Amino acid sequence: MKKLLALVCLLVPGLVFAAGSNYPLDHADYDLTDKESLQSGARTFMNYCLGCHQMQYQRYQRTFADLGIPDELGQEYLQFTGEKVFDHMESAIPEKQAAKWFGAPPPDLTLVARVRGADWLYTYLRTFYVDESKTFGVNNKVFPDVGMPHVLQELQGVPRMTNEMQMVDGEMVERYVGIKSDGSGELSASEYDKVVLDLVNFLVYTGEPIALERQAIGKNVLIFVLVLFVFVFLLKKEYWRDVH
Repeated sequence: MKKLLALVCLLVPGLVFAAGSNYPLDHADYDLTDKESLQSGARTFMNYCLGCHQMQYQRYQRTFADLGIPDELGQEYLQFTGEKVFDHMESAIPEKQAAKWFGAPPPDLTLVARVRGADWLYTYLRTFYVDESKTFGVNNKVFPDVGMPHVLQELQGVPRMTNEMQMVDGEMVERYVGIKSDGSGELSASEYDKVVLDLVNFLVYTGEPIALERQAIGKNVLIFVLVLFVFVFLLKKEYWRDVH
């Protein structure tokens, strides 16, 4: 019962916040069979997200096994605070302290891709922009008034909303055309988009680690049913051959 209540508490706020913006979402063309992408996403998550956000339903060991990472390498490059390989991915930040800093405890991200959707996450991570009126100096087009800093800014650079003069109904008006980095980041725009896509891919994986196995089982079951149908049909014809 406690686990059910915890899951409801995780899902309901996410559904409410997800409906908070009508900003058009970009398609996240993720691929759960791409181990290199998943490994890249795991690396980004461990380095930039796990400090505040945990994954209390996901174990390091399961993640390493599914992503093709030897336990020794995973412990060396993806575990930074002395956790055991069989531990869950828990944040080191105290919940009360996090609530004081951010206004609310950072949500668990184990199921965030199932709650928000891959397209929402992909667009969200690419639509932070400078807003000096906010506590952390940034806002977000998908999640207005978001209460977190732009943790990937050192990769993207300083993102700013861009407006251009366009002709509308015979008049020149200033219209929003997107968000662009000032170029101070470690990555180019395309490279940053790839890092974000890999991170989203990893978050989709953690939302349902058994997804690929489930799909494979489903295909095998369908094949079995089709083969069984052939034999059942032939058996039916044999039984009813002499019935007039």
